[in-house]
Amino acid sequence: MHMMEEPKPFVEAPQCRIVLVDDHSLFRNGLRGLLDRCPGYRVVAEAGSGEEFLAMLPELEADVVFMDIAMPGMNGDETTERALQLRPDLRIITLSMFGDENYYTRMVEAGARGFLLKDSDIEDVIRAIEAVRSGGSYFSASLLASLAGRMRTRDDLMPEEEALSVREREILVAVCRGLSNQEIADELFISKRTVDKHRANILEKTGCKNTASLVVYAIKHGIVEI
Repeated sequence: MHMMEEPKPFVEAPQCRIVLVDDHSLFRNGLRGLLDRCPGYRVVAEAGSGEEFLAMLPELEADVVFMDIAMPGMNGDETTERALQLRPDLRIITLSMFGDENYYTRMVEAGARGFLLKDSDIEDVIRAIEAVRSGGSYFSASLLASLAGRMRTRDDLMPEEEALSVREREILVAVCRGLSNQEIADELFISKRTVDKHRANILEKTGCKNTASLVVYAIKHGIVEI
C-alpha cells in the first residue's frame, strides 16, 4: 500500500535584523520606514552615536549595521573597528554623503563591507544588504560613477613594484564605475577571460581583496581623484 508522506512544515526564512547608527533621528526614521515596508527586513535597534551603539552591542542580536561616517564624538571608522572586535560576525554598511570620500580608506581598514550614499533608493539599500549578507562587498553605483568620473593618472603615487599596466588601469577604472567583468570586456572589445585574468593580476599586485578595497586603492593612488 502506498503511504502518503507527511507534509513538511513550512519554515519561514529568518528576517534580516538591522541596526541604524546615525546622529540624525530624521534620517533614521526615514530609513526605518522604508525598510519596514520590505518583507524579510526588520530594524531591531537605533543609536544616535557610536558610544550608544557600542553600549548596546553586547545584548544586541543583529545581522547588518548601517553606520554613519561622521558623528559627534566617536566617528564611524572607530565605532566600526571596536564593534567588529566585539562582534566579528557583523556586516557593516557605511552611510555617506558626497564629500565623505576621504574617510573611505579608514572605513575599509576598519572592516566596513559596503558603502551607500544617504540619498540611495530602497532598491540600492536592499542590494547592499544582500551583498554583505552573502559575504561580499558593495559600493553604490552612483558613488562609483562619481569617483571614477574624476580620473587622473599619477605614476609617482604608486610604488614601482605595484605599478599597473595601462590595460590594468583601464580595467580598474571600469571596476570603479561599477561594471561587471562581462561589461568591461564588451566595452574594451576583449574577452571576459582576459578581463578575469587582468582583474586577478590587479588584486595580486595591489593586495586588495574585494571591490570596495580596489576602489579605495584607486583613490589613494590617484587613479581616480577625489
